[in-house]
Amino acid sequence: MELINPQTEAQWKAYFALRYSVLREPWNQPLGSEILTDEQDAIHIMAIANNEVLGVARMHESASNQGQVRCVAVATDQQGKGVGKAIMHALEEQAESKGWNEIVLEARENAVPFYKSLGYHIEQESYLLFGEIQHYRMKKALNLSE
Repeated sequence: MELINPQTEAQWKAYFALRYSVLREPWNQPLGSEILTDEQDAIHIMAIANNEVLGVARMHESASNQGQVRCVAVATDQQGKGVGKAIMHALEEQAESKGWNEIVLEARENAVPFYKSLGYHIEQESYLLFGEIQHYRMKKALNLSE
């Protein structure tokens, strides 16, 4: 598995296709709803192997010295195999290199145990997506080395 920042048109197409198929399509959301208005301002990571996209995620600066992870998606047949963990580790390293001291995210209820295993803690219950997917605001302090 290799972690890259999508660069080519084909890579971006595959990146958004996975995001759509995992995070939007199962809830009958329209194609295009997986693309956010601030994509150009975010850091994007995708995990690939044998020209197949295994997982994707993005992070942007949401406050001074704070990154926010959004749109984490791992292909259904790749879940539980370390793809999400590798992506999150890469995003945390990028946040630390920017001097950000914490990361926040809005986790779907079924993903809370995954994020807890990575050191994130629940701050509060947040919103209900599509009228059925409870989200939780989670945070992790980063260990910045001087």
